[in-house]
Amino acid sequence: MEEIKWGLIWPLLALQVLLAVIGLVSLGKAEQTRGPKWLWVIILIFGNLLGSVAYFTVGRKDN
Repeated sequence: MEEIKWGLIWPLLALQVLLAVIGLVSLGKAEQTRGPKWLWVIILIFGNLLGSVAYFTVGRKDN
C-alpha cells in the first residue's frame, strides 16, 4: 500500500470542519429555514462538504 499524502488531505478536512461549524452556528441563529432544522443538522454533520454547500445555497431562507 502506498503512504497516505496527509499534506493533501488536511486542508480538505479543515475546510469541511470549518464549513460545518459555520453552518451549524448559522442554523442556530436562523429564525426560518427551507425545511426542518433537525434535518439540516443531520445534513451538515453527515453530508461532508456537499452538505455544507447545500445548506448555504438551498437551506438558508433570507428574511
